[in-house]
Amino acid sequence: MLLRPVTVDDVPALMPMFRDAEASRLTGSHDDGEPDEARIRTWYETRRDQDDRLDLAVVERTVGNVIGETVLNEWDPGNESCSFRICLVPGAYGHGLGTEATRLIVGYGFEKLGLHRISLEVYAFNPRARRVYEKVGFVAEGVLRDALLWEGKRVDAAVMSILAPEWFQHRGRPEVAGHTSV
Repeated sequence: MLLRPVTVDDVPALMPMFRDAEASRLTGSHDDGEPDEARIRTWYETRRDQDDRLDLAVVERTVGNVIGETVLNEWDPGNESCSFRICLVPGAYGHGLGTEATRLIVGYGFEKLGLHRISLEVYAFNPRARRVYEKVGFVAEGVLRDALLWEGKRVDAAVMSILAPEWFQHRGRPEVAGHTSV
């Protein structure tokens, strides 16, 4: 697994992710029909100009395929914290790739960027993602009740975080270090 800055050239490989109804549901992304590839290209062309976020392509090292993106965003320098998100293209789930990519970007956030806290929100209907985050050491902090309205139903979101001292204790493998997430 390799993480590298995402570029406009990655858009064709990422388009299945934007077109996938399940990915939209799991991330709570309300779309207005077919994704606009030109708009998405424009978005990625501006990523290097952003100083409050880090957008990285998730690349399978063995074959070089771009299989998703991972992002550190909502950077708060005063509190040495940011938010995290990840999304993979259809077919990339269930092979440990999301777990590996999450470990890589979280490690980078703590070890290279000097962050103290990385947080995320995960919807109640996405237990697979929550398990990944727990495997890496994210801890549930609370619930945002009815945080999302999806197809007429309200869905809770769990707020989770991982802190630098926790990361340096287990390096994204709390089960190996003898610690388990709640």
